[in-house]
Amino acid sequence: MFDKVLIANRGEIAVRVIRACQDLGVRTVAVYSDADRLSPHVLVAGEAIRIGPAPATESYLQADVIIEAAHRTGAQAIHPGYGFMAENAEFARLVEEEGLVFIGPPAAAIAAMGDKTAARRRMIDAGVPVIPGSESLDDVAQAVSAGDRIGWPVLLKAVAGGGGKGMRVIEAAGDLPRALEAARREAGQSFGDPRVYVEKYLLDPRHIEIQVLADSKGCVIHLGERECSIQRRHQKLIEESPSPAVDADLRARMGHVAVAAARAVGYVGAGTVEFLYQDGEFFFLEMNTRIQVEHPVTEFVTGVDLVQEQLRVAAGEPLSVQPNADWPVGHSLECRISGEDPFHGFLPSSGRITSLQVPCGPGVRWDGGIVEHFDVGLHYDPLLGKLIVHAADRDQAILRMRRALRELQIEGVRTTQPFHLAVMDEPDFRAGDISVRYLERHPGLVESGGADWHARAAAVAATLLEHRGRRGGSGISVDVGTLAPAGSQVGMSEWRRRFRPEDLA
Repeated sequence: MFDKVLIANRGEIAVRVIRACQDLGVRTVAVYSDADRLSPHVLVAGEAIRIGPAPATESYLQADVIIEAAHRTGAQAIHPGYGFMAENAEFARLVEEEGLVFIGPPAAAIAAMGDKTAARRRMIDAGVPVIPGSESLDDVAQAVSAGDRIGWPVLLKAVAGGGGKGMRVIEAAGDLPRALEAARREAGQSFGDPRVYVEKYLLDPRHIEIQVLADSKGCVIHLGERECSIQRRHQKLIEESPSPAVDADLRARMGHVAVAAARAVGYVGAGTVEFLYQDGEFFFLEMNTRIQVEHPVTEFVTGVDLVQEQLRVAAGEPLSVQPNADWPVGHSLECRISGEDPFHGFLPSSGRITSLQVPCGPGVRWDGGIVEHFDVGLHYDPLLGKLIVHAADRDQAILRMRRALRELQIEGVRTTQPFHLAVMDEPDFRAGDISVRYLERHPGLVESGGADWHARAAAVAATLLEHRGRRGGSGISVDVGTLAPAGSQVGMSEWRRRFRPEDLA
């Protein structure tokens, strides 16, 4: 095992990797920009080194600076986390050339899956079912021809990236000229590569992914699926394992295909093969050649520490786990808590965390990248932390998540917590009737009903105080759910300061 590892990332994933290293007795090095000087990942690491100004292009995306930091601190390996340099084949190659270990797949595997059209060809050759699509497009005429062949509507996608960047739904050929230009521009800005291609647009699929692990000895296994259908603009919001739509037979078939996909590119490490599932059929979407944001739900239902497995495999060890017929055990849910206002188009929210109270108790996990007095800026992804729960079955997991969300308090910035709590009470979600169009079918979950919560909370608090005074301080029974949108977190600590717990029944 390594003696020292540098984590080339920030926020909650950097903290997560540092903890895994510490559990293995591995010393850690954090890197930070000027904006992250007092961030949690800096404070929990064994040592930390500055790598540049706040903009990611001048710090976390500077390959040579990160590699130099590893040399200066005596780190033997670099863990990229997710985002930033995690799926940059050139960075992985440079790390290896500098005599360091890249804790991830070989550069060749990253490159093979990073080019989406090349990945499609590889998957077809490997017998993996792929959504009908095209090669990269040179002009509008090619795009129209592809659309006519595949069938409308189609989806424009960036060749070099994911996360919804450069993606456009095209209903008819007449919509292509302007959309193609916009998609190319966004793809170029996001990935440095303006190429796009088209795929058949499935009208109402589920987004299901399979977690794979592979070592350098030729062993490749899968650890079941995660349901990631609740999304906004192709960005995942809520994940769970197992999927309500997947039975043992489908799990086995999808897992077999995912393992074949990993073998086709000589994969090593932890990775995720993503599929779209509709009408009993599943199709390869892409492969994420890194640890996923939602990996904790898989850890809960399998008992496998995926980050520790990454470290072991990178150190040349074989996988320490084998498939278990009992997987999945119970049910796990994850809510991504971001510094965004869900009632105003998920606009980013910045400011200082003035109060933070994280939930705890049986089956509750908080992977956070914030602390009290932490300044949330606009330089990076708005993810503040992930709330994950585990229970015996899905119904109990939803109830546990509902409880944990109510316990979570983050003040100083607006967050997506109210949205998540509202979803936990939504009938279709509770029934498992979800797809990638879930938000489109439930617009009320993100309408501006919660925008006036501050004013209403103040008015209610004042009324209750006056009422309490008139009654000589006797208790008051209040159903908070009738006074504010489900899940409103702003002002809850003020309620607790002013009233006894029984007053807030």
